[in-house]
This record gives sequence, C-alpha cells and structure tokens, in this order.
Amino acid sequence: MNEKYKDMLHLPHPVSATHPRMSLQNRAAQFSPFAALTGYDDALRETSRLTERFIELDEDRKQEIDRQLYYIHEHLAQKFPVKITYFVPDSKKDGGSYRTLEGHVQKIDETARKIRMNDTEIPINKIYQIDFT
Repeated sequence: MNEKYKDMLHLPHPVSATHPRMSLQNRAAQFSPFAALTGYDDALRETSRLTERFIELDEDRKQEIDRQLYYIHEHLAQKFPVKITYFVPDSKKDGGSYRTLEGHVQKIDETARKIRMNDTEIPINKIYQIDFT
C-alpha cells in the first residue's frame, strides 16, 4: 500500500452538511447505460416486424368477387351477414396484412370502388375473399 495515504485508511466516511445523501437507486441510475443511438431500438423493431405480400388475384377470382358484389348490391336492403377478407397496406414498409371483417354491407360506392361495412371502407381491388355467412 502507498504510505502517502495510510493516515486516511481508518477515517469515517465523509458526510456533506449541505447535500442530502443520494439513494441507492439514484446512484445506480447514474451508472446505467444510455442510448447512444436514439431511435435505434425502434428502427430495429420496425425492421424485424413481419408483413405479408399482396396476392394478385387471377381473372376468374376477380370475376367471382364481382359477381358476389353484384349480388350483395342487389340485396343490400336485406342486410344479410357476410365475411370479407381484404388486404391493408402497411404505412411504414412494403407489404401489409390481411384482415377479415364480419357484418353487413352498408354501401357499395361504384365510382370510388369502395365498400362500406361496419363503418370501415374497403377498397374493392384489395378484397381477397367474400363468404356469405
């Protein structure tokens, strides 16, 4: 041991008269790691989030959906239940997800090519499947 500090070895721990003693939690927090790259964790999480790709329908499937939509349009007042599976594009990256909505169709807007169902607008070109329940 260095002889220079031998006289300090058995002295009591100094206590400040002006500053209160810091809690153990606060002392530990000052030594915790910091985020050197802000937003890196969010970017990593976003990159690892999986999306599905949009499945392009063949002409037969498109015609079948058109026939089903025509039938729904002709019987709109009956409000019979249907289940529609459609694609929702992701706002942050390529791809998206398929969602299924059950209920009755409120309106078919042929000019905007959208369906209103349970207060949700579904683009007709994003419909994957229609099931009559």
